[in-house]
Amino acid sequence: MTEDIYGAINDLYDRRRKVEMGGGEGRIDKQHEKGKLTARERIDLLVDPGSFIELNPFIKHRNTNFGMAKEEGPGEGVVTGYGKVNGRDIYLFSQDFTVFGGALGEMHALKIANVMDLAAENGAPFIGLNDSGGARIQEGVVSLDGYGQIFYRNSIYSGVIPQISVILGPCAGGAVYSPAITDFVFMVEKTSQMFITGPKVIETVTGEKISSEGLGGATVHNTISGNAHFKGASEEQVLADVRRLLSYLPQNNEEKPPVLESDDGDDYRPDLTDVVPFEGIRPYDVRKVLEQVVDEGSFMEVQEGFAKNIVIGLARIKGKTVGLVCNQPKVLAGGLDIDSSDKAARFIRFCDSFNIPLITFEDVSGFFPGVKQEHGGIIRHGAKLLYAYSEATVPKLTIILRKAYGGAYVALNSKSIGADLTFAWPNAEIAVMGSAGAANIIFAREIQNSEDPEAARAAKIEEYREKFANPYIAASLGMVDDVIDPRETRIKIIQSLEMLRNKKEKRPWKKHGNIPL
Repeated sequence: MTEDIYGAINDLYDRRRKVEMGGGEGRIDKQHEKGKLTARERIDLLVDPGSFIELNPFIKHRNTNFGMAKEEGPGEGVVTGYGKVNGRDIYLFSQDFTVFGGALGEMHALKIANVMDLAAENGAPFIGLNDSGGARIQEGVVSLDGYGQIFYRNSIYSGVIPQISVILGPCAGGAVYSPAITDFVFMVEKTSQMFITGPKVIETVTGEKISSEGLGGATVHNTISGNAHFKGASEEQVLADVRRLLSYLPQNNEEKPPVLESDDGDDYRPDLTDVVPFEGIRPYDVRKVLEQVVDEGSFMEVQEGFAKNIVIGLARIKGKTVGLVCNQPKVLAGGLDIDSSDKAARFIRFCDSFNIPLITFEDVSGFFPGVKQEHGGIIRHGAKLLYAYSEATVPKLTIILRKAYGGAYVALNSKSIGADLTFAWPNAEIAVMGSAGAANIIFAREIQNSEDPEAARAAKIEEYREKFANPYIAASLGMVDDVIDPRETRIKIIQSLEMLRNKKEKRPWKKHGNIPL
């Protein structure tokens, strides 16, 4: 009897070893030759050492078509399970390109769907490590049904648990829609690609010739399409960045983000007066402002290469996670366009979903003008930004650093659309439009009829600025809560976040709103 049980145990371990070898040594070597890690090597880099528990390792496909009855696929081409990152639970899948090229079939999808359900039921982040040739053609329509099962869960669990997609190889066809629904997408330079139709199909249909990298590589999606949020030079770097991102996030929508110990010195920051030029037309890098306000080294920028006229990201202030939305005056004078509106709106909604306070640093010249923008739907896209801020119920602060003009001022978390507190620096201009433009319209006749039109124009610009554009006018009307010393910006933010720590805001019941997509 004892021999029987030991024989069964040995058989168990033999079977496990076979599953763990995936497609075998030859295919693992080919994976490494491409500069790619295996599914299990990636998991080891992502999770805390020794914390990963695998689920459903012995699932097999049941397809008998096209000779598949004779084909074994250890693990069904995907590793699923749970583990810990920074001591906190996460659930994941990691596609195994050495087995059927990581192609998704019926049982492959079932493994992923099962672990997604466990993540939602247990209130923990879900991470997908994607490396797949797409749908398993031999299985036909059931593979498409498998994608649908995953897309459905991505959608239903959106805003419930954080979802992160890591693209570590090809991700083509229907497979790309799962990452598109998730909260953040990471890519690796030169080895990751995402596209609906590949280069060969495009050339056949349209005659256009392009490489896989040029069509859907990491740089393309991080700078042109905006489909990805982060990129790295290696898989090791990208997976380390995923671990860092998780450190800012709560486990689910019912928790607040983790708080870290912070000893960031004196909160009074005298260097802030040197960062922002007094003259409204002079550019500067808003990241220099953030360096003075957030905890040292804590800013993690999101979509750094896309829509550079707005800067968004996560940071910590006194150890507490905050979401930052900042105009970037050195790009398009900080104006809002289609892409920057989309970029900010989606980030705002993410922060609101997961109880992350929002801080807006405003220096905006307006919505960017032009036929291309108007025909491209700037009205609809700009409305997304308005909607996202208005909808958000987390603590919301706005710091007006310099310019706040027109509809862009309203859209960027003004008091009228729900800001809890709005502060302005003493040099801020808050107006329907810039003082020069307004003076040219309002006083056009007087300027034209004067003996010295240029001197008259300068005088009228200053008159308009004093009467309408300075922050004390807005403060007198309650649109600005206080005009503050720039050097006390960090102090004011810390005080405000502490005051708003227990904020609760009820809204009218509804199934959901209808954001202008």
